[in-house]
Amino acid sequence: MSWTGSLAQLPGIATARAYHREWLRPDITAGLVLTALLIPAGMGYAEAAGLPAYAGLYATIIPLLAYAVVGPSKILVLGPDSSLAPLIAAAVLPLAVADDPESALALAGILGVLVGLILLVGGFLHLGFVTELLSKPIRLGYLNAIALIVVVGQLPKLLGFSVDASGLIGEIGEIGKSVVQGNIDPVAAAVGIGSLAVIIGFRIWVPRIPGVLVAVVGAIILSAALGLTDDIGMVGALPAGLPLPSFGGVDWGDVGNLVGPAAGIALIAFADTGVLSRTFAARHGEDVNGSTEMKAVGVANIAGGLFGGFPISASGSRTPVAEQSGARTQLACVVGALAVLVFVLVAPGVTTYLPDATLGAVVIVAATALVDVSGMIRMWRMSTVEFGLAVAAFLGVALVGVLQGILVAIGLSFVAVVAQAWQPYRTELVRTTDRPGFHDVERHPGGLRIPGLVLVRFDAPLFFANGEIFDEYVRSVVATAPSPVEWVIVAAEPITGLDTTAVDELVDLDTYLEGKQIRLAFAEMKGPIKDRLIRFGVGDRFDATHFYPTIDAAVAAFHSRADHTADPTDD
Repeated sequence: MSWTGSLAQLPGIATARAYHREWLRPDITAGLVLTALLIPAGMGYAEAAGLPAYAGLYATIIPLLAYAVVGPSKILVLGPDSSLAPLIAAAVLPLAVADDPESALALAGILGVLVGLILLVGGFLHLGFVTELLSKPIRLGYLNAIALIVVVGQLPKLLGFSVDASGLIGEIGEIGKSVVQGNIDPVAAAVGIGSLAVIIGFRIWVPRIPGVLVAVVGAIILSAALGLTDDIGMVGALPAGLPLPSFGGVDWGDVGNLVGPAAGIALIAFADTGVLSRTFAARHGEDVNGSTEMKAVGVANIAGGLFGGFPISASGSRTPVAEQSGARTQLACVVGALAVLVFVLVAPGVTTYLPDATLGAVVIVAATALVDVSGMIRMWRMSTVEFGLAVAAFLGVALVGVLQGILVAIGLSFVAVVAQAWQPYRTELVRTTDRPGFHDVERHPGGLRIPGLVLVRFDAPLFFANGEIFDEYVRSVVATAPSPVEWVIVAAEPITGLDTTAVDELVDLDTYLEGKQIRLAFAEMKGPIKDRLIRFGVGDRFDATHFYPTIDAAVAAFHSRADHTADPTDD
């Protein structure tokens, strides 16, 4: 296929070729409305990541334009995000030269490129499934912890003082001490709390008007009119023009130190993006391929990292704004990106009058959208184990560190899965007088056993951790049976896996039962599990006469005691 043909297949190009004239006005309108959030949100999240505020604009413009060309979603908005800001700060700031924003920017750019490369390779290798490692409890605990970290980190900025502490507990202690000692700057606090009130007020009473835009514009006008630039911290003027690729001062050692954090950020970024992409595609009756999405987010991160940005993901706050404003295609994001670009080129001095306290208010409001207390309560009511995982993720992220906390929570999830399979539900099956088939004796304690037959069910794959438990359980049921046992039938449909350790336990069990003149048989065992028995070299011991297509067929064979041949159609 020619280069021209390949380009024509890119999602953005394909949409442009089939563009409808009636989409133009809503796309332009949505893009302009979106700009009102892109500028303050981008700058605020950059500062939350420990970077100069203007880097958030570069991390907004370039990724939006790149994703508009290669991204499969028509209205997904990419950019700086509150869930990634602490991760970026934790990765970049320890390596950066103190009081040198250019050093931090170069490292953040490298981090963005690494995140993009990991996502791009993952997309080509069809690794989208790795986001399943972030189960709902982990994501719930993680997002609540991120919200707390971001809010605590922005409180000093909101109130006009600074703290020198590491870790969430240390920051909270220093903030409390500063408040008690009266270190609050009354002017900065008034601006910050006032901005917070404006944003929340408009969200509650006038949701059609972006409160963030009102607060930012109002703070700029107030600062200029009252001459507050010498009294409180300001964002400062933007650098002239756009940045060119520059990674000065970064060596290969720094790159190596950033690979691990980049992998964690890539996982979180794609998990957030994948969920949002599928959600909004489903609303519009469309489908998004996960691998294509992963590659597109990778390209956007590489582009942003090369031009003064840092790692980005889909935005859960700006994407709904684009949708509600009538966005139909990627053009809305292109308009938003170009409008931000015009702002950077034409009015870079405006941010000279933008108070840090106002940006702190913007970030705090955005971060509180991640808080889901009701979700934690529902999780507690539904499953104490999963609630425990959510709490572990929350505490790990909040107290140990974002990446470390996520890894601990993922590890605990695996432990919970193993524990569940290690001690699965198992039961004896009995007949009942009011319904056909065989049923759990725990639920039907008055059920009828068939003399001479033990019928058991084990609801888990058989593997190294539970093979002995299965063996001991069957032996215990046989030992406590009310009449001498001649057959043991395992209702094997729930057994979906088998490893070599479990096979050894099956052989031991069969040998034990054989010594007591008891026959071991299996009903409804899946074909792949039978294949494993043959592959593991015990096909002769467990030949076709040991298997039956249904429990009823196995019980009928027990009653007949004559024909132990399985149904040849069973696979």
